[in-house]
Amino acid sequence: MKTEYEFELPKGYVDKKGNIHKKGIMRLATAADEIAPLKDPRVRENSAYLQILILSHVVTKLGNLPEINTEVIENLFSADIVFLEGMYQKINSEENPSFHVNCPHCGGEFDAPADFVCSTQACIST
Repeated sequence: MKTEYEFELPKGYVDKKGNIHKKGIMRLATAADEIAPLKDPRVRENSAYLQILILSHVVTKLGNLPEINTEVIENLFSADIVFLEGMYQKINSEENPSFHVNCPHCGGEFDAPADFVCSTQACIST
């Protein structure tokens, strides 16, 4: 069973030195990942903070950052938070996450395994 998924953020985290960190790893969530943050006073004050706490637990790697914590997640661009929330839902809701796709060359339809890392030439050149 696959428990970790690589990803590439659309914008990336900009650290204090101006370095951009885009590639990372998210692991599957456990029950504790979803329950423990409910005791946190920041969640009681603002329920939207729950997702920040959960993401800070399940995102295990981002670029070459030594640690992923709430400060890192809080400072992601909105587009990156939306991306991570969607990825979280996708990998935690299905046994083997996949997407139904159409081949741009032959027009055939099939299910492809979830891949959250961009490898197209357009992305590599940006």
